[in-house]
Amino acid sequence: SSRATLLLLHLEPRDVSNFPPDPAVLSSPEALDLVDRALAEDVGRGDWTTEALVAPDRQARARIVARAPIVVAGLPLAAAVFGKLDRRIAVQPGSPEGGELGTGGVLLDLSGPARAILTGERTALNLLARMCGIATTTARTVRAVAGTGVEILDTRKTTPGLRRLEKYAVACGGGTNHRIGLFDAVLIKDNHRILFAGEFSFEEAIARARRTAPPGTPVELEVDT
Repeated sequence: SSRATLLLLHLEPRDVSNFPPDPAVLSSPEALDLVDRALAEDVGRGDWTTEALVAPDRQARARIVARAPIVVAGLPLAAAVFGKLDRRIAVQPGSPEGGELGTGGVLLDLSGPARAILTGERTALNLLARMCGIATTTARTVRAVAGTGVEILDTRKTTPGLRRLEKYAVACGGGTNHRIGLFDAVLIKDNHRILFAGEFSFEEAIARARRTAPPGTPVELEVDT
């Protein structure tokens, strides 16, 4: 955008380490439903290539490795992909969530039925690539402002249906989650200002927001100048 927008927040000084990623996000019904839908989208009526070429009793070992330095996010979700296909697959993570891996570092070590490993690989990789990419980019941004007192927050500009997972990845990268949705904070933006301009002031807008939202709800005002 050619126009810069400044979001003014009143934040008490805090240590981002006090806000670690919540691993429960990756085992929530929402996350596991995503795994089911992702597998259904990819596998459909069957993985005909694997079924044609790989014997049912064939065992295999595989590793998912980093092709570039990354911050890790989403390993339990990727493991759930293989568990949904065949519970006999043993999955060993190579890093804690939020850990850093260099090129060639092992994210997951897999062993078990070869068919299920091959069938689940792309779904698992897609989820890992998305979440590790967000975590890695966030960590790079956090490092860029280290020592300045600036805190990196995320937004609601997330992939529909993946918000909590993407915000989890931000936390893995050392960023801080801003509001989850429209329900947990007030953010008066330019679109709101256009619609109430001439009817009442900024002060009245803030007062109305405080009267409408539950007590204690943060109220923020986005400014352009």
